[in-house]
Amino acid sequence: MTAVAHRRPHTPPLASPFLEFDLTLETDRLHGETTWNTGQNARTLIKYDDLHVVLMALEAGAKIPAHKANGRITVQVLSGHIRLNASERAFDLLPGSLLALDHRAPHDLEAVEESAVLLTIAWPGGRHESINDNDGPSQT
Repeated sequence: MTAVAHRRPHTPPLASPFLEFDLTLETDRLHGETTWNTGQNARTLIKYDDLHVVLMALEAGAKIPAHKANGRITVQVLSGHIRLNASERAFDLLPGSLLALDHRAPHDLEAVEESAVLLTIAWPGGRHESINDNDGPSQT
């Protein structure tokens, strides 16, 4: 039986007493997967009931249309340049930038340059429903 090229060889634990990641290595892995051909790829690194952390790799020009997250989010740019529109503002985020949005704040995102972004989603009181309502993709 041959492994499908886009599948990861194993599923590491997403919740444990401690988790440690080399984000540069993880980003390189995202670039190496066949799904990178779509211009974007993501991997959930941490998945607790009340907290998810997702690493996203985005090709220049990649867009995530307007949507709302049910939890509070932070978006941290590791490399590249993204533009996130929220609260009637455009936020130009460069490496080292961190933006926080309250739950259900409508937002969209575009990669101005090839970028790596760390997305954190937290649900108050551990009430994790879905990452998203039906207004868009479930990545942010």
